[in-house]
Amino acid sequence: MELAGLSVSQAGGDGLVAARHLRHYGYQPTVYYPKRSKNELYQRLAKQLEDLEIPFVEDFPAALDTTDHIVDAIFGFSFSGEVREPFPAVIRALEETKLPVTAVDAPSSWDIEDGPPKSGLGSTFNPTVLVSLTAPKPLVKHFRGRHFIGGRFVSPAIAKKYDFDVPEYEGIDQVVEVGPSGQKL
Repeated sequence: MELAGLSVSQAGGDGLVAARHLRHYGYQPTVYYPKRSKNELYQRLAKQLEDLEIPFVEDFPAALDTTDHIVDAIFGFSFSGEVREPFPAVIRALEETKLPVTAVDAPSSWDIEDGPPKSGLGSTFNPTVLVSLTAPKPLVKHFRGRHFIGGRFVSPAIAKKYDFDVPEYEGIDQVVEVGPSGQKL
């Protein structure tokens, strides 16, 4: 069973979509979504998961006992400041788990520019896999693990405007694995 940890951030929406896709691909996701959004889009995504009979759990650390993989979609690239309740227990669990963790866009508790906190909560959290949506964020220079980019939809004009290289995707692939400096593996 895969556990998707979600928040009300953009990454939370990405996590809801990931859980839906996991179910359609035959996996049995479970969702931790402690702060439901009032945003209609997120409400509809949550309803889709309920209609797919995807369970929602309230105790993230306890759910790890029945999980074999974690999708970290708690905080997105706009995260800054202190980790507030109920998320400190989740970040501690992510730091301590031996399970593989796939982070969406930015590992939870990491600063988008500076990476993990220098000390304290989240400072030892380094997921197994990072999936950067659209383009790698500056924090990737601090990441140690497998790194993928999903963003085949980026036009050459947008890439030029924001000054980033779009990797070459093979065939109909939607993601590509890249090395630490963004080169295709």
